[in-house]
Amino acid sequence: HRPCSRVSKQISGMKPWPYPRIIAHRGGGALAPENTLAGIRKAKELGFAGVEFDVMLAADAIPILMHDERLERTTSGSGAIAQTAYRELLKLDAGSWFSRAHAGEPVPSFERAGRLCLELGLWANIEIKPAKGFEAQTGTAAALLARELWRGAPVQPLLSSFQPAALAAARQVAPELPRGALTDGIPADWESWMQKLDCVSLHCDYRMLLPQQARAVRDAGYWLFCYTVNDAAIARVLFDWGVDAIVTDRLDLIPPDFS
Repeated sequence: HRPCSRVSKQISGMKPWPYPRIIAHRGGGALAPENTLAGIRKAKELGFAGVEFDVMLAADAIPILMHDERLERTTSGSGAIAQTAYRELLKLDAGSWFSRAHAGEPVPSFERAGRLCLELGLWANIEIKPAKGFEAQTGTAAALLARELWRGAPVQPLLSSFQPAALAAARQVAPELPRGALTDGIPADWESWMQKLDCVSLHCDYRMLLPQQARAVRDAGYWLFCYTVNDAAIARVLFDWGVDAIVTDRLDLIPPDFS
């Protein structure tokens, strides 16, 4: 039984894209430590209306904001996220690697980040970023919490993932939340993948997108989202091709009202 397929197709046929067109990557892009509350606040400060961030599970199954499966790159800790409880993550510094001004920035829970987005009026593209082996568990946890956090909100977040198992799990527990399929290049069987997971949007690496592929996605009734676009001239070309939205690190070069 697929209770959401008709709803999803109706959503995917909507024109235009109903969310912000320029989205801040991992919170504050290149202007703040990634996947932090400081990054989300930076996006708001600069006038952005939407942010993207990554959600992974800590060892105690609490959803947190983190891109890598290990702690070393963006925190003062070491080891695997999947083997570190949230109470231990709270002791880490997730800002010093970026700048001294951000020293002491915590690893945020998804709940705190979601509540901040709602408080600031920011739309969220939530990338479900599971550690290997935790695809379904992460999809389930992220979708359930997103549904609870945004219950009654006028605009729902968009869940996306590279992992079909994570999207399938999210669909099972929260079919009403829209989903986007993440990919590098657009595969030949992209449309069957979209249909199977009841996705409303396809998210791809702009460097691997061809204009005819952009037309095909839009002609099929799906929205098209590109990452990570850090050049205004390239952004303009992509919009000319019919791309609906882009995510960027360069919040200083591609303003939120760019068109």
